[in-house]
Amino acid sequence: MTEHLLTLALRVLIYPGALFLIFLAFLYEWVDRKFLARVQNRYGPLYTGPSGILQPFADFLKLLSKEDIIPAAADRLLFNLTPIAYSTLPLVALLVIPIDGGEAVLAFDGDLIFVMFLLTLIVVTVFLAGLGSMSRFSIIGGVRAALQMLGYEIPMGLALIGPAVAAGSLSITDIVRWQSTGLRWLILLQPLGFAILVCCMLAELEYVPFDIPEAETEIVAGWRTEFSGRKLALIRLGKDLEVVLASALLASLYLGGAQPLYSLPGSITFLIKTVLVVLLFTFLRGVFARFRIDQMVSGMWRYMVPLAILQVILVEFGVGR
Repeated sequence: MTEHLLTLALRVLIYPGALFLIFLAFLYEWVDRKFLARVQNRYGPLYTGPSGILQPFADFLKLLSKEDIIPAAADRLLFNLTPIAYSTLPLVALLVIPIDGGEAVLAFDGDLIFVMFLLTLIVVTVFLAGLGSMSRFSIIGGVRAALQMLGYEIPMGLALIGPAVAAGSLSITDIVRWQSTGLRWLILLQPLGFAILVCCMLAELEYVPFDIPEAETEIVAGWRTEFSGRKLALIRLGKDLEVVLASALLASLYLGGAQPLYSLPGSITFLIKTVLVVLLFTFLRGVFARFRIDQMVSGMWRYMVPLAILQVILVEFGVGR
């Protein structure tokens, strides 16, 4: 019993738990910044570590040392708690995704629904962070985030349910195992669902063309405007962890997950697939311009929702299994 608890604690805290996931968060931020710079004909991070690979970690440490300012009009409870929640929620969601080729740390039946619930809570946290700041820019950013969620939440949920219907399980681990049987990667069977989920994850991450809640040319930094110091460091870490979560979900549900491929260990397979997804996110944000909030919501309801419903109907009738 003691040995089991020790093993579980090591898995939660070290590998494939918190420390490993935070390392991946910094690594994927570097990959994102470096590749985006190449897309835009820039250099990107350059000096801190080999090819600037330690720059995200250095930025995090720098923010920890900065002054932490709380606006006089802010709701202190919301202002202090939302950065903690924003960095914790994606970390908890990642613990139910199998990222080392075996069982997830917190795997259970229905964990896909749990992840969908946490994705919604992340946006609610963003809204509360903007509201608690009591700044006109932050409130507008928070309201935009909530309104944007109303546009992409339904198609995202349907795109996440498609693989579950095909595999006959709401467990992410079971969906990954189902795909490993004969290499039935769902990106080949359900390409429409994959494309819809990519678009919705761009909106969830507030990436271009859906960076409406933090449009720096319109509302400074949106809902993050008033945060500084340790709180801003936690928010940036939370965003990096959310990138890992989005790429891990796409890799697990549509690319076969972390099941060992050929002679590669499961963890290496997971890294390769998720990095490819991050590069796809980065390329799309580098080549598109920002939508208006009305264009985003209207487009999601007019096009994404019907296509997502069609995708689920096709899977239910045996197409894409």
